[in-house]
Amino acid sequence: MSANPQKPPKSLEELEAELYAPAGTMTASTATQPVKFKRPVRFLRRLFWVSLLLAIPTSLIWVANLPYPVVRQTMTEKAPILLLPSYIKIESHYKSAIAALEQADRLIENPTSAADIDLGGQKLQEAQKHLDALPIWLASSRYEYRYWGYGWQFSYAGWNSARARAGRLEAKVFQERNAQTQLSEANAALNQAKQQYAQAATPIDKPIAIAAWRSALDQYPQIPTSTLAGRTARQTYEASLRDFRETVGLAADNQRVATIIAGAREFGRQAAILGQNPPHPAEKWQQIAQLWEDAIRPLNQIRPDDPLGYAEAQKLMAEYKVNLAQIELRRSAEVNSVRAFERAQSEINALLARPNSTNPNYTISQLQSIINQLEKVQNGTTPYLEAQRLLLSAKAKLNEFQR
Repeated sequence: MSANPQKPPKSLEELEAELYAPAGTMTASTATQPVKFKRPVRFLRRLFWVSLLLAIPTSLIWVANLPYPVVRQTMTEKAPILLLPSYIKIESHYKSAIAALEQADRLIENPTSAADIDLGGQKLQEAQKHLDALPIWLASSRYEYRYWGYGWQFSYAGWNSARARAGRLEAKVFQERNAQTQLSEANAALNQAKQQYAQAATPIDKPIAIAAWRSALDQYPQIPTSTLAGRTARQTYEASLRDFRETVGLAADNQRVATIIAGAREFGRQAAILGQNPPHPAEKWQQIAQLWEDAIRPLNQIRPDDPLGYAEAQKLMAEYKVNLAQIELRRSAEVNSVRAFERAQSEINALLARPNSTNPNYTISQLQSIINQLEKVQNGTTPYLEAQRLLLSAKAKLNEFQR
């Protein structure tokens, strides 16, 4: 009698196939084959639940970090730990802004070339971008950070200071770039004037070229010396002025000085003509004073190192300043005299409005006040003659009441 061969135990796959197979449909051939398509389904199901469990807290944190006052205040008071992503973002932008500002400050405040200004401007834009990324609600929620023991770098005062610093550096960059533009224009004008002088072949062309050269040199002192371009312009001006004098000679300086003095004399002549036959109204005295100022102003352009014209310019300036002072006195006397005369006329009209006054003391008092005002009218002013006529009449009337 032969022993029945013992069947091997079923595998886990076979058992699962029998478990999930519909009743009556499992055959001997299919019972031995595992159903493998069920495993991806279980994996996807688990992945769904895991994703859902992760999405809920992630969404909660996202909502908690929305920059809305209601959400922000609630989270700050109830669950400040949920605001950690916002704090990390704020800290990152603040540190980057401060670092970029430090680099921009060094490059802009102590530049060695125009490239430093450009690079400083780029760093400043980078810092401004980080500052702009800091949320506006920081300005009204400084109390949020008391919940944290972490000593982070951000502070409300530091933020305001960084913004003010960025604004100051932005203005500095603007000034520096404007100065660089002025320097470039002055250099271009100077090179063109030198070329024009070198090509001048006639006696008419030479003075024109010299004047253009001088005009180009005058542009350099107008560049602000507080800028890098201004300091460079000062050095260029000194070197170019030496070159100008060596090339053109003292004749150009003498010609320039003579031109300035001639112009000043013409202004002085017009002022003297306009001031003839006084007295004049205050407005005309003001015009005359302006002409004397116009005569004095160009004389200040003649420097002490100009060999011939400086002494003559100082002599004319002293004379013109004395004339200007006298004109100012005449104008002031005219203004005061007109004011006193108008006040006296007003009091005369008031007195005439009460011809039948029974109070002689009031009339005497008014007459004395009128006399005082008329005596303030100075000689050489427009109302002087009329004031003298009214003064005689007022004194005569006062004598009648005092008899």
